[in-house]
Amino acid sequence: MKKLRILTLDDDPDILDVLDLTLSEDYIVFQGTNGEEGLKLAKEHTPDLIITDYKMPIMDGRHFCRAIKKDIILQHTPIIMLTGKGEVKDKVGGLEAGADDYLVKPFEPNELLARIRMILKRTKRSLDANPLTRLPGNNSIMDELQYRIQNGESFAVGYADLDKFKSYNDIYGFEKGDEIIKETARILIDAAQQKGDPATFVGHIGGDDFVYICDDNMANGIAEEIIKQFDKSTPSFYNEKDRQKGYLLSKNRQGEKVKLGLLAISIGIVSSRNQEIKHVAQVAEIGADLKKYAKSIEGSSFVRDQRQD
Repeated sequence: MKKLRILTLDDDPDILDVLDLTLSEDYIVFQGTNGEEGLKLAKEHTPDLIITDYKMPIMDGRHFCRAIKKDIILQHTPIIMLTGKGEVKDKVGGLEAGADDYLVKPFEPNELLARIRMILKRTKRSLDANPLTRLPGNNSIMDELQYRIQNGESFAVGYADLDKFKSYNDIYGFEKGDEIIKETARILIDAAQQKGDPATFVGHIGGDDFVYICDDNMANGIAEEIIKQFDKSTPSFYNEKDRQKGYLLSKNRQGEKVKLGLLAISIGIVSSRNQEIKHVAQVAEIGADLKKYAKSIEGSSFVRDQRQD
């Protein structure tokens, strides 16, 4: 795995030595002694995380943070601020300038490493999150699948998307469509919390495509709860006239008017219980076939992979 890059800034050479010893085994470390030097190093190496002292000559940590957050390329780089013991003003000043976390010197190396791992994970999820639903996006979904595959325990992946969503969008507009996407995200999260466990993962592939990853024994229950909640919410997406009719009038590719039923959700569940899952692409391929089959069934439904090795 490619090592991530960390920039460390402090005018105390002893602190820089401690940081290098603590980090160099797991990360590529670049070091500087003041904020001005730090800016040059940051632009040259584009670090994945920055650790900076608050009090430094030439440019202190507060002004350095502000400069980083103004840079369009570096502004999302997480920053940990090092402050002196009991220096409350330094902590507040650093956080106000854009630092993501702070640590009081002298610090415990294991605590620093734990903070770094937490911030890097949080930042990755944040940058990858879908802007509409704030659910983890494709990179996080791939990472979660890869983790489950390598872990070796049985798991299931539910691929969900909405039926007749494009026609709904054409008639009701994108704003109403976005409301449905957000409501669907809420339903998946709620179902995962009710029928899953704390390790259950919910992600947003994009558009009206979602995914949940869970223990194999929980997959069906989550799917049933999603369908139950979605079908309960569906009537509220329509005006009274369309709700009473129970369908929408749309045009097919030949320009002919056709009746379309109300929105539904289709879920295809891929399971590792009866077959060996070796790579992420295998899961996606099976999921696409299952979801296609589920969408051929009228109304909301889920289908489960029955193939065996």
